[in-house]
Amino acid sequence: MTNQGAPGLRAHVTGWGRYVPEQVITNADLEKMVDTNDEWIVTRTGIRERRVAAANETTASMAAVAGLRAIRTAGLDPDEIDLILLATLTPDYYMPSTAALVKEAIGNTRAAAMDVAAACSGFVYAFSTAQAYVTSGLAKHVLVIGAELLTRFLDYSDRGTCILFGDGAGAVVVSGSAEPGGALGIELTTESQGAYMIWLPAGGAKSPPSRETVARGEHYIRMEGRETYRFATRTLASTALASIRRAGLEPDDVKLFIPHQANIRIIEAVAKGLGLSMDRMFVNLDRYGNTSAASVPIALAEAVNSGRVEVGDRICIVAFGAGFTSGAATIEWTADPTRGIDADTLVRPGDVHVRLPVDWDSVDPIPPALAELMARPGELPVPLDDVVPGEPAPAPVS
Repeated sequence: MTNQGAPGLRAHVTGWGRYVPEQVITNADLEKMVDTNDEWIVTRTGIRERRVAAANETTASMAAVAGLRAIRTAGLDPDEIDLILLATLTPDYYMPSTAALVKEAIGNTRAAAMDVAAACSGFVYAFSTAQAYVTSGLAKHVLVIGAELLTRFLDYSDRGTCILFGDGAGAVVVSGSAEPGGALGIELTTESQGAYMIWLPAGGAKSPPSRETVARGEHYIRMEGRETYRFATRTLASTALASIRRAGLEPDDVKLFIPHQANIRIIEAVAKGLGLSMDRMFVNLDRYGNTSAASVPIALAEAVNSGRVEVGDRICIVAFGAGFTSGAATIEWTADPTRGIDADTLVRPGDVHVRLPVDWDSVDPIPPALAELMARPGELPVPLDDVVPGEPAPAPVS
């Protein structure tokens, strides 16, 4: 990248888009899998249903759809994107980056591309990175994506985690401009003493994959719910407030807050901590559950497209995640909110393709417990064909 710097550049959101899979898993469906019920889930989390990716969908494919929708909304050609930042904790592979796969899938030939790992805070961290690139002049247009395929990393006998998470992707285009507005104040924190409160025990260099790690269930998400809840209720409000004050504002100056969609009681605590009513908080977790790094951009796209955001409004996006990260960005909205309404129909999932590796076979990625539920007659008619037809069954774990 060449330095295109100019004094006074600001980072504006010029495009936005989202993608969620068609298949829905309700609380009633989960009652058939684990010891839980709809009342228990709704009372404790606010979640009523979540989306589940089909066997032929991946983090990259969902991210590419959301990204192209954001680019379309911005009125750009994919090759006008200088940098692609993809926040995820469920990459398609450890290498290459999922962002690299998205670059090819959207038809971009010139952007740098990399993944950002900050768990559920990942999108806000990536947004802050985009802000730094465009205000320094290192990039003119940055595609920022949050995408997750969490349902393949859940233990469907653990009601403390399998009820919470869903799949999806959201994206924005961040563009440099000398016009006023855009990103006004950013706050990022990491409290590493909570590193093992939400984690995947195996699969990395500390504990590489083996038959033993699979047999012990160490490739499933584990979470200490009480400690995570305490951290989230404390840090979301404080991080949002720090971001707002960095922008020279107070909470009453912000029209809409778009928090990480993890738990309705956490969002209620944030509203209370900021001295605001819940109608200032955008909530869609009842329909999607916790989509980790995708939750904020999905909610942002829905908020704008539903008329909750207008030109001149100040909004605040805020998230927390594993590693006890948190991040918030206060933004003055400058884009025409009506531009995103047609993106869902103009960019169809079937038109976006992520290239598969040559001479390599994958097993069916749907977890057995979830596949059994989805294959029941009359319920959730999901095609469970393998990613590559005729591939072998998974090897048994002894």
